[in-house]
Amino acid sequence: MNFPRRPLSVLSLAPVSSEGTLSSALENLVAVARAIEKRGYTRLWIAEHHNMPGLASAATPVLVGHVAGKTQTLRVGSGGMMLPNHAPIVVAETFGTLATLYPGRIDLGLGRAPGTDPLTARALRRGLQTTGDDFPQLVEELQAYLAPAEPGQSVQAVPGAGADVPLWILGSSLFSAGFAGRMGLPYVFAAHFAPGDLLAAVELYRREFAPSAALAKPYTIVCVSVVAAPSDEEARHLATSPQQKILGLITGRLPRSSPAPVKNMDALWSEREKAAVGRFLAEAIVGGPQRVRTGLASLIERTGADEIMIHTDLHSIADVVRSYEIVADAWDDLARDTR
Repeated sequence: MNFPRRPLSVLSLAPVSSEGTLSSALENLVAVARAIEKRGYTRLWIAEHHNMPGLASAATPVLVGHVAGKTQTLRVGSGGMMLPNHAPIVVAETFGTLATLYPGRIDLGLGRAPGTDPLTARALRRGLQTTGDDFPQLVEELQAYLAPAEPGQSVQAVPGAGADVPLWILGSSLFSAGFAGRMGLPYVFAAHFAPGDLLAAVELYRREFAPSAALAKPYTIVCVSVVAAPSDEEARHLATSPQQKILGLITGRLPRSSPAPVKNMDALWSEREKAAVGRFLAEAIVGGPQRVRTGLASLIERTGADEIMIHTDLHSIADVVRSYEIVADAWDDLARDTR
């Protein structure tokens, strides 16, 4: 297949290891950022989650600024900011400030889910009667605040107005795909946790796309889970950590931290639960270098993605960094072999 060089990026949730702390999780986030920057990854995005003791990414803009300050060339952004949780003017001011501090390096990915449980969502949105259904209106309001200020404009985002902050629409459904296309904005599909609509969503996005001031032609990122190791066997063993997390999510017993890998998942799940975890991770790429290379090539061929974003959540930060190294090698091999 034709494989022109494409950007390769990373999504992080700042996970907390079962043997670590919130502080060490944030140290690990910086370590990952520095490691992938050296290997030529394009961007690192941080997801907004609340009331999840196993994740340290609640204050997403703070972490975006922290990571940007600890790196040199890496683009850093939100993957994403859950816009219904925030007043658009505050988001514009926050990311306008970040873009002023780190010119040309800040991305603003936007989602419409709460990023948490219903009770916490109500706490986040106190005084705001929104469920996410008004996401299109919130995006348009945010765009207005980030546009150059008009003469006589009574409410301005300072910093923010006229700031160079690219907007991205994140999603896991056909709704987000169609909306991103009609808005003429780049689209990111979350196949790392919702693989079922992947192909339909990217096709709909391209079909609905209308050129805009932000983007002349469609641009898609597909985010997938990857566990890479020197051998297929070791990768499958390491992958039992994210499998345990997904199992906990399905059963309502989400671990408070990233669990250590286990020798045999059959002792932990029923056949029905195993199948459910398998559906959740249907697009995950797990294996040694050759299997990772084949999996990435297949993903590009099936989706035509302009960029791939990798999510790797393992118990050990050393294993995470090594996985990203193996992925980068596989990516380089694909580009060399198809020139």
